[in-house]
Amino acid sequence: MRTALSVLAILTSISMTQQVFADEVKCPYGKPVVFAGPNWESGMFTTEVLRFVVEKGYGCKTDAIPGNTVTLESALAQNDIQVTGEQWAGRSPFWREAEKAGKVFAVGETVKGATEGWWVPEYLVKGDPTRGIEAKAPELKSVSDLPRYKDLFKDPESPDKGRFYNCPTGWTCEIVNTQKLKAYALTDSFTNFRTGTGPALDAAISTAIRRREPIVFYYWSPTPLMGRFKLIQLEEPPFSQQAWETLADPKNPNPLPSRSLPAKITIGISKDLHDKAPELVQLFESVQIPLPLFNSVLAEMSEKHKDADTMSLAFFKEHRDIWSTWLPADAVDRVDAALKSQ
Repeated sequence: MRTALSVLAILTSISMTQQVFADEVKCPYGKPVVFAGPNWESGMFTTEVLRFVVEKGYGCKTDAIPGNTVTLESALAQNDIQVTGEQWAGRSPFWREAEKAGKVFAVGETVKGATEGWWVPEYLVKGDPTRGIEAKAPELKSVSDLPRYKDLFKDPESPDKGRFYNCPTGWTCEIVNTQKLKAYALTDSFTNFRTGTGPALDAAISTAIRRREPIVFYYWSPTPLMGRFKLIQLEEPPFSQQAWETLADPKNPNPLPSRSLPAKITIGISKDLHDKAPELVQLFESVQIPLPLFNSVLAEMSEKHKDADTMSLAFFKEHRDIWSTWLPADAVDRVDAALKSQ
């Protein structure tokens, strides 16, 4: 009888412990957290990092839905998804309207020091004596200089114009750059070329640079490409909020010249998650990854063809000093326990 009672006591204790643990890891949101599924390296990596910590640290189920920036922002406003892991705050007119209406929120700043703009390879302006390359555009400093060099960037499909490599269609930056071409009076001298996808844009830039050919393009950081090549950013007019409003509006017929809104990369969340899961909001507000580390992760993803899942897991195993500062102690313990089983 004593043995039976002892076994019963042990089983009861285990059951109670399991129940307590289950209570501790009950997802604060109460249902699966659906993420935007971006198709560029930095967005994919950040998304997988957030999904891992939300699942392992907070007991939530997660999913991800692919799409372009515009459709995913709309989905976030409607709570069809709850999180966008890489949100360039204030970029699109839709985002600003949704944020003003309280339908979406930008929280935290996942990486500081992000940049974006129009770039050319350094060898075009400075040459490269070690490789016997002469500078073909020594006076190219600003976007206002581009009409003088349109023949240098000749578009094979429209030989009377140069070719400007824009963002892929569907990205917010594609809208802004299209408006900038008008604002900078470049539509008569340059074609607005889109490669179709982020990887295709990378391939076009990388191929041109490896061949030491001229190319002018939009790009941003953190990205692996920015760390691999020597580039020069073209000067643009000083930032103006009034001008930015016209650049971010694809329907504005007379956009005004201005450099882009200062970059701030945040996490976008829906109103529903913001209101119902303050613990997750606090997590997202705390997430920050140093830019040099971020760039090295992205470079490894690109050069060694590793997926975001693999790089996310490596990040958690190798950089506990960083991610553990985002979480309360009990969530840190749960992530640690999950990593032991990986």
